[in-house]
Amino acid sequence: MENLLSQIAAYKQEIENTQANGSANLEEYRIRFLGTKGIVKAMFGEMKNVPAEQKKEFGAILNEFKQFAEAKYESWKASFSGPDELTNEIDLTLPGDPMNLGSRHPISLVRNEIISIFRRLGFSVAEGPEVEDDWHNFTALNLPENHPARDMQDTFYLNQNPDWLLRTHTSNVQVREMEKGKLPIRIVCPGRVYRNETISARAHCFFHQVEGLYIDEHVSFADLKQTLYFFVQELFGRDVKIRFRPSYFPFTEPSAEMDISCLLCNGKGCNVCKNTGWVEILGCGMVHPQVLENCSIDSNKFTGFAFGMGIERITMLKHQINDLRLFSENDVRFLQQFTASL
Repeated sequence: MENLLSQIAAYKQEIENTQANGSANLEEYRIRFLGTKGIVKAMFGEMKNVPAEQKKEFGAILNEFKQFAEAKYESWKASFSGPDELTNEIDLTLPGDPMNLGSRHPISLVRNEIISIFRRLGFSVAEGPEVEDDWHNFTALNLPENHPARDMQDTFYLNQNPDWLLRTHTSNVQVREMEKGKLPIRIVCPGRVYRNETISARAHCFFHQVEGLYIDEHVSFADLKQTLYFFVQELFGRDVKIRFRPSYFPFTEPSAEMDISCLLCNGKGCNVCKNTGWVEILGCGMVHPQVLENCSIDSNKFTGFAFGMGIERITMLKHQINDLRLFSENDVRFLQQFTASL
């Protein structure tokens, strides 16, 4: 124990003789004496070598040594926190660092623009859950169990309950709105959706959609076409060309896909449009009578149309972006290009 007491006395004398003259010296002192591998902690580790009858006495000496070392540190630290110390380390005449303004994400910008266009046509916004049950995501939309069209959407199911899943489209919101029975319905449903896709420049495991639904008496396919004509011309300009192609969707009949002339090559043909001059932007059709009946709507009295589009694809066309992955990488250099769109 005598050797340990001699060491403590020598360390106290070293602290007394130490002259800290700046933050750097202060940090060196803290590490040497008070750090996790410092002298104070090491001396406490010697307690195991002290005889049992002397542990109480030695412990009191150790505590006094620790308080002494900490008090010196706090005293020096307080003396270095005044105006003189700050002036020595910081040039107070320098201007402050500039604060760069952020911007809305391009997906948000285009989503808001799409919603704004449909609002002018009397559509309201409806939202729903991203974790959905099988009925609202598939069965109510004329996709019963084992229906082959389910294979068109590779789904993320929940392990705890296979009847629940991450929604593959925002059509689940349309079903929930139809089940409320408040007619007529005129809504757009924006939101994030999930599909088990291989991530590439043209596909991702999550993306965003805007779907629309209009149900009333005497709604026709002509109403659908004129609504989408107005939407495309407002979003892309009056010069864009539009065409409808017959297609198949289980929840609409008849069904169609809508193409616009490629904005990158002006319809002349390029790798984006696969040299056809056309790019598909959405699917649409008249709501299938069975879907209406599933939601307790009289299909003999009411008709309706529905449409759905991927916001990423619209954004890529509108801003001439060639890689879908850029939207989710949070690269500031990419996002800053849209600051002017605030």
